[in-house]
Formats: sequence, structure tokens, C-alpha cells
Amino acid sequence: MTAVTQGSPEITAATGAPEMKGSESGMKPGVSGREGCMPVGLLAGRHRAATLGTVLLTTLLAFDEMSVGTVMPVTARDLGGLSLYAWGFSATLIASLLATVVAGGWADARGPARPLLSGLAAFVAGLFVAGLAPSMGWFVAGRAVQGLGAGAAIVSMYVVVARAYPEELRPKVFGVLAAAWVVPSLLGPAVAGLVAEHLSWRAVFLGLVPLVIPALVMLLPALRKSGGGSGQMERSRSLAAVAVAAGAAVLLYGLDHRSVAAWPAGVVAGLAGLALGLPRLLPRGTLRLRRGLPAAVAGRALFSIGFFGTEAFIPLGLTSLHGFTPTEAGLVLTVGALGWSSASWVQGRSNRSRTFFVVVGAGLLAAGVTGIALTLSYSGPVAGWAAGPFWVVAGAGMGSGLTSLGVLVMNESDPAEQGVNTAAQGISDTLGSSLAIGVAGAIVTGTAHLSTGLGIAGALIALIAIAGVFAALRVETR
Repeated sequence: MTAVTQGSPEITAATGAPEMKGSESGMKPGVSGREGCMPVGLLAGRHRAATLGTVLLTTLLAFDEMSVGTVMPVTARDLGGLSLYAWGFSATLIASLLATVVAGGWADARGPARPLLSGLAAFVAGLFVAGLAPSMGWFVAGRAVQGLGAGAAIVSMYVVVARAYPEELRPKVFGVLAAAWVVPSLLGPAVAGLVAEHLSWRAVFLGLVPLVIPALVMLLPALRKSGGGSGQMERSRSLAAVAVAAGAAVLLYGLDHRSVAAWPAGVVAGLAGLALGLPRLLPRGTLRLRRGLPAAVAGRALFSIGFFGTEAFIPLGLTSLHGFTPTEAGLVLTVGALGWSSASWVQGRSNRSRTFFVVVGAGLLAAGVTGIALTLSYSGPVAGWAAGPFWVVAGAGMGSGLTSLGVLVMNESDPAEQGVNTAAQGISDTLGSSLAIGVAGAIVTGTAHLSTGLGIAGALIALIAIAGVFAALRVETR
């Protein structure tokens, strides 16, 4: 995360350390390292509890993120809250963006224990509120609290890793944590669909609560040894993150409430908040797609808009217009994860340039998203199943392009700016996802027919994904 984003973790905003995907780390999980003359493995005595705790916590947060899309249509219909459908995603992302920056500074200044414990407490509270919600408004509030908790917990957890493991073991830890996303990515959507279909959508959220306890117990020894912080909280970055999060929320509120008073006021105030905060959080020239690092960071946002903006509405379109069950809709999301992981594996073992894979990924994503937009515009189960192949293509685009963009950002950054720039791409991911889902949701709920709204929103997101190809062509400096 960074803020938590779907697919796999990328960067930690707190320390700037890369959260490597399995294909990026070049390491196999669990390979032992050395500290002094003594061999030390990830599951050796003093590291065992911390390793198991971080893996379990990562798996828990990943399953929550990967499963919510499948159950959202059922939740919205049960609570009579289709008008707030997009907020079930956007509230979490916006809150996570804020928590990522604030908790990162808190962990640097005071140590990771308090922000991690506070984050887990907030995450559990959010699960309870969402799982027991009597209305869609309460559900959205619970999702926002989950976002605050998840953002704070992930950033703090990586600070714990940085302090609990010797330098030579950290790449292996990140490789293991990236692998912890595989099972939730492949099984999360389908399992959530089965639970929602045969038990209740509420069980998807409440069932995660007991799993937090063993993860916390395993992490306690490492937390006790993590000590306090030696840095200082960057108030200017925290205030900038508040401005961006508030601006995004107000902008989406204005788009959702299209009255004569609310719409212009919300849009103007929201854009003002974004304009005030983003220059402090992103590299100069990002919004203008300046060649090199700025275009790479902007490309992350465009990739996220294309993929996550589409993914949020696939289950809604398939269940409402194509007669799919939640389980069947979850299977479609699963094949996208297969495309992502396969392409990530291929690019990680190729000798071709990162720029090549960014451009190829942008093209695949644009093609897949465009195909999904066309598919959801037609009714009937046969047309719905065509979403599967298109989503594999889109997933392959993400595995190829987004992964390579992460490497390019690190390569293009001066050592003194790696932390800031890696945090910037996490913010770019999260903000792009939240705005895409929110704007698409406003379009879907603001049109008379669901198929029309999905078609318009899909076309808009497809155009933005196509713009990602242009950004991909500018990531290489000349």
C-alpha cells in the first residue's frame, strides 16, 4: 500500500524500502542468510515469530482487499445503497492514503509499535462496523476505518521488518511477503463469493476478525525490540496528505451530489485540496508527464485508474446484467490475478528493458479494459463470460507494466530521494484508484439505466488507460 492496493504490495512510504514482488526480489522465500558467522534463516529461532506474524498479517489484509469487490454488489443490494456503491472502495483508499503518510512519519519519530497496534485496532473496528452495518452509510464508514487501520499497519509492519532483520535477510522477507498475496489473489474473490452466496456477505468481514489475534501475538516480541524512533515527523508532508485526502473526498462528494449548490462547491474545493497537497507529495512535472521519473510516477496512476477503476464494477455488471452468481463473478476476477502473476513472472526473468515492458503492459491494459467496457454493455451470460479473457489481458498488462514502473522509479531516483519517490508512487496508485472508482460510481449511479452508466464509465476509463500508453512512451529519458 503505501496504501493498500490490489494485486500485490509495492513500496513502503515510511522508509522507502522496496516491497519486492516475487519476480523483482530475485530471491526464493525462506532461503537462509548469514549474520556474522552464524547461518540465520527466516524461520530460525529469533526470526520465526516475526516472519509468521508478518506473513499472516499480510495475507489477512490481502484477502480483505481482494474479496471486497466480489461481495460489494450483494452488500449494496442488501443495504439498499447502490448510490454509495463506489464509496465502499473510495473511502477505504482515501483513508489509507492519509494513514500511509501520517503513520510513516509517526513510525519514524516514535517507533513502529504504537502506529502498528493503533492500525490493527482500527482495522478490527472497521471490520466490525462494516460487518454489522445496518445501512450503507454505516458500511462506508466501516470501510473508511478499515482503510485507516490497513494503511497504518502496513507501513508500520515494514518498519518492524527493517529493524527486526539484518540487511541481508530483508530482500528475502519482502519476497515472502509478496508471495503472501498469491493465495488471496487467486482464491479471495471466489471464496468471498461462496461465503456471500451460501452464508452472508457479513461473514466475509466478521470472519477476518479472529485472525488478527494470532498475527498480533506473533509480532509482539519484534515490537518490543523495535524501540523508539530517531527521526522527526514531517509535518508539511502530513499536512499535504491531509489536503489531498480531504480534497479527493470533497471532490467525489460534489460529483455524487449534483445539486446546483453542492456540485460546483464540492468540485472547486476538492480540486483546490488536490492542487495544494499534490505538489508536496509528487515529483515536479508529474502532472505534465515530464519525461523520466515524473512520467513513471504518473504512469502508475494511469495504470491504477485503468485496472482498479474497471475491476470495482465488474462484479456489479456481471451479477446485475449477465445473471452471474457472486462466485462466478469472483472467478472472473481470479483470472485477472492469474494474468498479473504470470506476466510479472515473465518480465522478472527477461533481459529486455523495463521500458519495453511498460509500453507492452500499457497496450495490454488498454486492450483489456476496452474489451471489458464493451462486454459489460451487452446483456446475457454468454457475453458476460467474454469478460474473463479480456480481464486476463488487463491483468497481464498490470503484471508487465506496473511492476516495471516500480523498478524504473527506483532506478531514476537519487539515493537521497528514494524514500520520497517510492512514497510518491504509492500515493499515485491510491489516489488514481480512488478517484477512478469514485468518478465512475458517480456516472453509474447518475444515469437512468445501469447498462448505460457502466458503458459510459467504462469508455471513460478505457480512454484514460489508452493515455497510459502515451505516458509509457515517456518514461525513458533521452
